Amino acid sequence: MTIALEAAPLAPAVRDMPPLRIGPLTVDVPVVLAPMAGVTNMAFRRLCREYGIGLYVTEMITTRALVERNDVTMRLIQHHESETPRSIQLYGVDPRYTGEAARIVAGEDHADHIDLNFGCPVPKVTRKGGGSALPWKRDLFRDIVAAAVDGAGDVPVTVKMRTGIDAEHSTFLEAGRIAEDVGAAGVALHARTLEQSYSGTADWSAIAELKQHVTSIPVLGNGDIWSAADAVRMVEETGCDGVVVGRGCLGRPWIFGELARAFGGDAPLVDASLAFVAAAFRRHAELLVEFYEDELRGCRDIRKHAGWYFKGYPVGGEMRGRFTQVDSLAQIDDLIGELDLTVPFPGDSVEGPRGRSGRSRRAILPEGWLDSRELASAESAALHEAELDTSGG
Repeated sequence: MTIALEAAPLAPAVRDMPPLRIGPLTVDVPVVLAPMAGVTNMAFRRLCREYGIGLYVTEMITTRALVERNDVTMRLIQHHESETPRSIQLYGVDPRYTGEAARIVAGEDHADHIDLNFGCPVPKVTRKGGGSALPWKRDLFRDIVAAAVDGAGDVPVTVKMRTGIDAEHSTFLEAGRIAEDVGAAGVALHARTLEQSYSGTADWSAIAELKQHVTSIPVLGNGDIWSAADAVRMVEETGCDGVVVGRGCLGRPWIFGELARAFGGDAPLVDASLAFVAAAFRRHAELLVEFYEDELRGCRDIRKHAGWYFKGYPVGGEMRGRFTQVDSLAQIDDLIGELDLTVPFPGDSVEGPRGRSGRSRRAILPEGWLDSRELASAESAALHEAELDTSGG
């Protein structure tokens, strides 16, 4: 099944942007898909590419699991033949594992770009010193980024991070300069602290500040991009070289076409009627079935996407519940057949935040973590546990 795009003249560009240059890599439109655990697998990346161009990153891959060639991990780093450029995000807390993982990715031609995750705010990770807690230890941060750059060789390495632990413990300016100094090809800033997690409003002024401090490599902005207009406004307010989109594409993979057009690229216009959205949902399910090579598993995966796709459309709670129980593509087809597919795009009701939000919470860190910017030996011994149970980014 292919997605029908309504033929229409391309809208004029809102803001022409030059291609994004990450080392030797050129991305025609400066838009990056943020890795999201359980979401940005090959199926979702393929779907996003059907609507627009950009850089589409894998789910977060743990360096230790990659070095040990864990079966699930080796499947997650696979790319479809249609994916170019190929991008993998690595998460690690040990320079040795990170360097070796980067060597595997580059040496075995698994990707054209490596991103390093220092943005995960999940307590089970940060309480061990991993994720967005790690840049506080500037020596460890430097060693990990340097090891990845060295191991990757000609494959460019970028860094994704948050502004810091909390308002009193900022890390992003120093981390950005360190990444630049050791040879990273770009930095992306999720303009929230660890403490904020996904709550509140992203502080775009931090992106502007980072752009002023890191001048030789691209600076990308992330946080609260729910529409193409938001992306253009972020660029205009911060001067960033491109944008990273995460939760804003949940249930709306066609946002990448909107972003492409907004930045001067080519992409078909879509009429996001209920018929269009239902077809996109069905296509996503089909790609998941192909990815897993298992219809039941693919359909179980699509269940969590139903609320995102049908947000703002007149699809009642009972029907949404049925979409979250599907076991086959035939069931999906039957349910779509019960919808009123003549319903037009509802407008503002489908826009705005989606996905995780929650509330600000105290940062969960190892005992004494904030006492020093350097890594103590006892902290180093405990850090390896931060790789054993990860999610989010």
